[in-house]
Amino acid sequence: MTEPNTKDFLDPLLDNGYKGYPRTQPARRRSDIGAAGWNMLAGDLPLPLAVLKREALEHNLAWMQARVREWGVDFAPHGKTTMSPQLFRRQLDAGAWGITFATVTQLAVGVAAGARRTLIANQVVSDEDLGGIQRLLSANEGLRIVFLIDSPAQLALIDDWAARHPESVPFEVMLEMGIEGARTGCRTHAQAVQLARSARESSAVRLVGIECYEGQGATGDSAADRAYTDTLMDRVDAVAREAVANDWFECDEVLVSAGGSAIYDIVSTRLTPALGKPVRGLLRSGCYVTHDHGTYQRYQVAIDARLGCDCGDSLRAAMEVWATVQSRPEPGLAIVAMGKRDVSFDLSMPVPIARAARGATATSAVPPGWHVSALNDQHGYLRWNADEEALAPVVGERVGFGISHPCTTFDKWHWMPVVEDDYRVTDAVSMHF
Repeated sequence: MTEPNTKDFLDPLLDNGYKGYPRTQPARRRSDIGAAGWNMLAGDLPLPLAVLKREALEHNLAWMQARVREWGVDFAPHGKTTMSPQLFRRQLDAGAWGITFATVTQLAVGVAAGARRTLIANQVVSDEDLGGIQRLLSANEGLRIVFLIDSPAQLALIDDWAARHPESVPFEVMLEMGIEGARTGCRTHAQAVQLARSARESSAVRLVGIECYEGQGATGDSAADRAYTDTLMDRVDAVAREAVANDWFECDEVLVSAGGSAIYDIVSTRLTPALGKPVRGLLRSGCYVTHDHGTYQRYQVAIDARLGCDCGDSLRAAMEVWATVQSRPEPGLAIVAMGKRDVSFDLSMPVPIARAARGATATSAVPPGWHVSALNDQHGYLRWNADEEALAPVVGERVGFGISHPCTTFDKWHWMPVVEDDYRVTDAVSMHF
């Protein structure tokens, strides 16, 4: 296995083989993009194009780090959201304890970006992945990798691999508690304590914490979300207390981790239980970094109310996707050159937020009735209300869209320019999915 080249990850050479890179421009290192003098509204970059707003991005990084400090927990944001080495570095520089990943392949990108405390919020079962973790550990001094276990079958596979590789070091693992009908994790207290006991008896692993994911049950109703989270975390606490009482944790401090991006404020209050042993609470929210104009914006309204936040001081949408109106084929319909290959659509459709006439270097608001009704691979169906016909889209103009769910927009791009509020390009990031 060839180890990732740090320069290729942090400062890759970009050229017109990348979607959104100007075909009339020479190749440039990512770090040189800001000096090119480009402005998206001036037509210097081809559309469709996903951009990150610098001020909102920096605000979100600082805002979330301030919240976790207030709550007395640490932060290991989920890297799968962006898979951007430059954004990993920004998160770490802002104060994140470490970075979370979903796979060993993602982990390798984070390690190349400089992450030295890492979680894999997932089960690791294959020989290739177990061997890959050992390779990364041996090649990177001070690197810590912790992954999840949730079954005797998984533990047996790890034991078998370790028996065939006696030179390996024990894997650090966290026990995952799950929810009936949801995804991974132990479903009962009895299953969890038996697995914790077996992990203590295994020479292949060291049990260092306990983990869960509450996000699948979030509703946006504060009372229901508090009750649901408390029920789940009560189960986590009960298993953790039993593990401490029986000396099943092999660590100086117990890691307790949870946290999606929907009700992170509620679960954060339950990440530092009194166990009679030092505890490090780790929140894993990832979508905060760019936030959005859809699903997470709706959840954030409830979070702001619980926190007593001024909406202007809360998370801000930092990602936009811009596209050209290419056709007006029938009354009440415009086709924009943006589709499923360019923007997220798994949770809800993109939201029209701004427009700019062909040749204009300033934006204006769109009428409230504008909406996307459908997406094809490369086309978006933009519609409007009958009383907005005088303000209907014009062929050749540009329309900016907010997104819903950052994760599934990031993975459609290999790079994104970072822009000022006037859409001058001052930086760029790359993605490695």
